[in-house]
Amino acid sequence: MEESFLKHKDEPWRILEFYSGIGGMRYSLMKAGVKAEVVEAFDINDTANDVYEHNFGHRPYQGNIQSLTSSDLDSYRADAWLLSPPCQPYTRQGLQKHSGDARAFSFLRILELIQEAKRPPSMLFVENVVGFETSDTRAKMIEILVNSGFITQEFILSPLQFGVPYSRPRYFCLAKRKPLSFQHQVLNNRLIWSPIPLLQCNANILLGQLEEPPESLDKLLDSCEPVECFLEFKGLSDLVDAEGRITTSSSAIDFGALDHGSGSLSMLDQYLVPQNLIDRWGSAMDIVYPDSKRCCCFTKSYYRYVKGTGSLLATIQPVEKGKTCPLKEQGLRYFTPREVANMHSFPVEFQFPEHITLKQRYALLGNSLSVAVVGPLLSYLFREPSALGCWAPSTWNATCVSL
Repeated sequence: MEESFLKHKDEPWRILEFYSGIGGMRYSLMKAGVKAEVVEAFDINDTANDVYEHNFGHRPYQGNIQSLTSSDLDSYRADAWLLSPPCQPYTRQGLQKHSGDARAFSFLRILELIQEAKRPPSMLFVENVVGFETSDTRAKMIEILVNSGFITQEFILSPLQFGVPYSRPRYFCLAKRKPLSFQHQVLNNRLIWSPIPLLQCNANILLGQLEEPPESLDKLLDSCEPVECFLEFKGLSDLVDAEGRITTSSSAIDFGALDHGSGSLSMLDQYLVPQNLIDRWGSAMDIVYPDSKRCCCFTKSYYRYVKGTGSLLATIQPVEKGKTCPLKEQGLRYFTPREVANMHSFPVEFQFPEHITLKQRYALLGNSLSVAVVGPLLSYLFREPSALGCWAPSTWNATCVSL
C-alpha cells in the first residue's frame, strides 16, 4: 500500500461519493464549507441519478459497485470516500442478516478495496441506521480500518440535537489514516452520543456524559424550531372545511409555488388524508401540529402507508387549548415532498425533475440523510487539529424557511 498523493494547501479535497442518492451527502459537504471536488459519485438507482443530475449537472456512475477494482478507485486519486450504504440489513423491522444480506455485499467490497488500493483514501465517512453499531458489518469495517492504519470516532446523533424538530437518529463513523488526526483525540475509538465535540473547539470533553444516550428529549425539544418553520405553505386551516375538503373560495395560498407541478386545487387535495384511512388507522397515526417541536422520521414508504412511516400534519387545531378534537375535524394531511426535504435540511435550491412521481419523491427522500447533522460531522472530519476557529451552525435552521 502506497501513500495517497499529498494535497497542496490551495487544492480542493478530492471526494468519491458512494450511494449518492439524491445528493444529501454532497449538500452536506457544501454546508460544511469544505473546499472539495466530487470527482465521482456512484449509485445504481436510475431515478435517484435523475434527481442528482438535475441538481448538480453530473450523472453518477450507475454500474455495479461490486465490479469496481482497486485500480479503478486509485485512478480517481481521491482524498476521502463518503458512504451511505443500504440500511435494510440493520433495521429493527428487517431480517437483520447484517453482512449476510445481499444488500451489504457492495459495502463489504468497498472495504476490501481499501486494503487492496495503492492510493487508499486519507479519510472515510460512513452513515447508517442505529443498529449498525452492533452489527458484524461494523465489526468487519473497524477491523479493516485499524489494519489499514486508520483511527476512528463514531457518533449517534439526531437532527433534534441541531434544532431541527425531526427525530431521525443515525450512526456515523469518521475515520482518518495516520498521520492525520482528529481535533479531539480523546474520542478516538469511542462511540459518542453528543454533538458537543463538533461545535466547540476547546471544550473540556467529559467522556462519561458524551458516551451515554440522552436520557430525555425535553431539553432538546425546547431548543428546536416549531414544525411551521419547515412548512411549504401555511394557513391551510382557512382552506379546509370540517370534512377535510379543500374549499375553493380562498386565495390565501400561492399554489403555483408548490413543488409538484400544477398549481390547481386538485393537486393540493392529494395531500389530504382520506377519511377511510383515518377511520382504520387513526389510533396508530402520529399527529403533529404547526407549533409542535418534534416530528417522526419519514421513511421511504411515506404516503403509501400511514402506520410507522412518518408524521401527519393537523392543519386545524382546537380553539380551546387542551380540548380534544376528533381526527376527522383536524384537516389531516401529509407533509409535502418539499417539507420532508426541509426536515432533512436540504437547501431551497434542491428540486425534483418534473417527471419524478410523488411516490418516487417520498421514497427517495426516505432513503436520504440529514444535512443539518452530516454537515457539522464532515466539517469536523476535514478539520485539522491546528485549525483556528470552529464550525458554527448556519442560520438556515435558526429561522423559518422562506419558500
